[in-house]
Amino acid sequence: MTKQIVTGILSYGMSGRVFHAPFIHTHPEFQLYAVVERSVKKAVERYPNVISYDNVVQLVDDPQVELIIVNTPNYLHYEHTKLALEAGKHVLVEKPFAATPEQAKELFELGKKNNCKVMVYQNRRWDSDFQTVKKIVQDGVLGNLIECHFRFDRYRKEISVKKFKEEPFPASGLSFDLGPHLLDQVISLFGKPLAWAKTTGTYRPDSKVDDYLHVHLQYPQEVNVFVTASLQTVKPLPSFVLHGTKGTFTKQRTDVQEEQLEKAILPTDWEYGIEPDGAEGVLSLMTGEGIETQHFTALKGNYVRLFDAVYECIRLNEEFPIKEDEIIIQLEILAS
Repeated sequence: MTKQIVTGILSYGMSGRVFHAPFIHTHPEFQLYAVVERSVKKAVERYPNVISYDNVVQLVDDPQVELIIVNTPNYLHYEHTKLALEAGKHVLVEKPFAATPEQAKELFELGKKNNCKVMVYQNRRWDSDFQTVKKIVQDGVLGNLIECHFRFDRYRKEISVKKFKEEPFPASGLSFDLGPHLLDQVISLFGKPLAWAKTTGTYRPDSKVDDYLHVHLQYPQEVNVFVTASLQTVKPLPSFVLHGTKGTFTKQRTDVQEEQLEKAILPTDWEYGIEPDGAEGVLSLMTGEGIETQHFTALKGNYVRLFDAVYECIRLNEEFPIKEDEIIIQLEILAS
């Protein structure tokens, strides 16, 4: 058995509590060793052996820590990732990785210089709904693709109490909140676009940042991909719509992992990641007899695979699935 990867999480807020700690705690190759809690100490209620530091520097300076999860506010990702790399730690950084492609390139180079792994947390590659879309595309059942839509619709008129999302800090606004999820899914599936055009807007009263994003990406063979995120959509449209020469596939955003993790369902529980009945995607194919409709049960969603990849990258020196050039492309689009 290999030595466990001793891991520290820079914030035990929502993301630390929901998206990181349960996976590090239940994965046999990791040890949940320390977290940062600036005020209220809650981690010990669920993880009695965890060390709770008062600030980031204390955790970074702990010589026992091998891997640091950077999940602080967006505008601090660059600063805290650089701090961890200069201390010789491997890092797993939440999206957005940085505010600009230049910052991202600097951090990747610093990781190589210090022999540290620099990995980006793009968990929604392992959403059940996207896994189904990926299979539909890779199996070629739609024929030649013509038009693909990836959407993230919400309706939130109020201004969030999370100031780092609502104040004009670097990497703030909806573009850097939901944009990285959508663009990473597109880029992981289709690669670097030939060209893109981005539109943003601000529609909520008193908003200081964008709350609407639309990107048109053009790919070889005249494939058009449209990415849209909005905080002012009362009735969400299907999150995935793909049109090809043979048919159409539609799918709602129905991944249940975040909801389950909020309810303290563990990644090791049998029901984890399984979509409920009625959430199937719809495949409509044109045949000689007319339109044939099929319903697709989603593949199991499983963020555990991301942490498997972190282990394989650190211990086995395998390439991390979220590649550097994919992150650079993403940030070039978001920062354009």
